[in-house]
Amino acid sequence: MPISPLKTPAGYVPQMAVAFANAGGDAEPVSAANPLPFTEQPFTAAAPLTGATATSAVVGPFAPRAGRAIVLALSGTWTGTVKVLRSVDGGTTKGGLTAGGAAWGVFTGNACEPVWDESEAAATLFLDITVISGSVTYRMGQ
Repeated sequence: MPISPLKTPAGYVPQMAVAFANAGGDAEPVSAANPLPFTEQPFTAAAPLTGATATSAVVGPFAPRAGRAIVLALSGTWTGTVKVLRSVDGGTTKGGLTAGGAAWGVFTGNACEPVWDESEAAATLFLDITVISGSVTYRMGQ
């Protein structure tokens, strides 16, 4: 089988390899016999915020682990509004989520979806629940 000619602009292919520093400080190429060293960081999910209410309330806090999506599930037969609030001062000050300057994380019906990706370790989330009728069951977790 003929070898396919290389196309311009290069008439050659530079050899590239992933390497890491060995104990002596020299570059050690990664191969099947010498795999990339790593330490697996286990993920321990935060305890979910769960409950049900037929009255208006602010519930929380939910302390998410940074770097993971936060999923909100709402169910039941209800009318009203559920808003996700965020705090970085232990809940003293709570603000609604926004995306591109518009309100985000505001629900008027049942849902099950990712609502936020938290990157700040001190942040906590709350649910501002306004029930007009019925009862809403909620679960916020990772």
